[in-house]
Amino acid sequence: MKYFKYILFSTILTFALFSCSSDEIEDVEDEVEDEVVVVIDDTDFTATDWTSETHSKDADPNFDEVFEDNTVKRLDFVITEARWQTMLDDMTNLYGEFGASSGGPGEPGGGGATVDIDEDPIFVPGEVFYEGMQWYRAGLRFKGNSSLQSSWQAGILKLSFKLDFDEFEDDYPQIKNQRFYGFKKLSLKNNYDDKSMLREKVATDVFRNAGLAASHTAFYTLYVDHGNGPEYFGLYTMVEEVDDTVIETQFSDDNGNLYKPDGYAATFASGSYDEDEYVKKTNEDDADFSDVSNLLAIINDGTRTTDPTTWRTNLDATLDTDVFLKYLAVNTVVQNWDTYGRMTHNYFLYNNPDTEKLTWIPWDNNEALQEGKMGGSHALDFSGLNTSEWPLIGYLYEDEVYKEKYDTYVQEVIDDAFNETTIQSLYTSYASLIEPYATSEVSGYTFLNNSSEFQAAVSQLKSHVTARKLAAEDYLN
Repeated sequence: MKYFKYILFSTILTFALFSCSSDEIEDVEDEVEDEVVVVIDDTDFTATDWTSETHSKDADPNFDEVFEDNTVKRLDFVITEARWQTMLDDMTNLYGEFGASSGGPGEPGGGGATVDIDEDPIFVPGEVFYEGMQWYRAGLRFKGNSSLQSSWQAGILKLSFKLDFDEFEDDYPQIKNQRFYGFKKLSLKNNYDDKSMLREKVATDVFRNAGLAASHTAFYTLYVDHGNGPEYFGLYTMVEEVDDTVIETQFSDDNGNLYKPDGYAATFASGSYDEDEYVKKTNEDDADFSDVSNLLAIINDGTRTTDPTTWRTNLDATLDTDVFLKYLAVNTVVQNWDTYGRMTHNYFLYNNPDTEKLTWIPWDNNEALQEGKMGGSHALDFSGLNTSEWPLIGYLYEDEVYKEKYDTYVQEVIDDAFNETTIQSLYTSYASLIEPYATSEVSGYTFLNNSSEFQAAVSQLKSHVTARKLAAEDYLN
């Protein structure tokens, strides 16, 4: 493998230089300059670990291998020192100096304000190692919004990553259509601002157990070698990408429009329409946005009050309202504030070709399972919600037919997907599984001030599920 050949060559060169005078060193450097270029040229390699099952596009996604619930698996990244520095320099250009507003690991961001940056960090090619096998020149980049900025500004290098296994196939023909057990894209979430490191995993489990389309998740430790040997970056949550295998495997047809709205238009408030903010993740070259424009027009149409039956008929033909109301019940029972209703992001809409209806898909749940920030999670009856600002919640809840369905789903959530006994047991099981990896995170790569904070956070989650059962029962009664 070229990476290790480079290390071996560098070692031999170092020993040679120790036995030379300064003039001789210069001569040696001149003599080996061309050879060094040959050795570190990473376009000349053979993908010796490649198999159809593990690397090929022809393999079906292997969920049992990649998203195993009851284990913690390990990933290793190897990124050249020069490319790693390029990634860090790019982050500095985007978000300022690393650690510039550090308030300590217990205070992510250190109070520094985050800013809206309409630009993703850069991809670089890197090697991914798993269970003794190598994936070659995979695209690796940092990912996230406020969580990425806050971690960087706090001087915490445990940053989230996005992986795209054939991002650089044009540069490296050997990796054309490279997959990781059938997956092209994956996210490694750093469990930002979550000292239990369970919120992303458990919240997504609840959505999926409620029968909603949502990502699979699993626990992984990450080690990164960027020139000094493998360094422990901490415990992460692997998350399935919606625009990759979620729509491919959880819908019978993945050719519909997939949107990730972000901005004022994501509220669907009257007058908010903006195609640039209905960000397409599929069919990007197709200029047809009629599905989302129809939804905005119908949800705000005057028939809502003058002819509710007609309004519901039109809305049901455009939005899968049953899915949305079930999602809304789950999201509100578990208290997930960092999404629609408070924030203008963190959800997908998929136009399911089977129904020709927009279907709601939750995303980014590390802030769930708590009252939250920015005004906190909404009450189960949405008291205090500005209905015209968030009409997909406000107008549906005001309609007696939709409210009755929502109430039914609230009862189902506490009986099943967020059942107190089941979730308490799940917290105990997951906490026992990940504790050795969570509490062994090292300074500069953790959001924990000390190991006791982990168990305290788990205890808070257990208290939370009990409180939410009582709140739901009180609401329904």
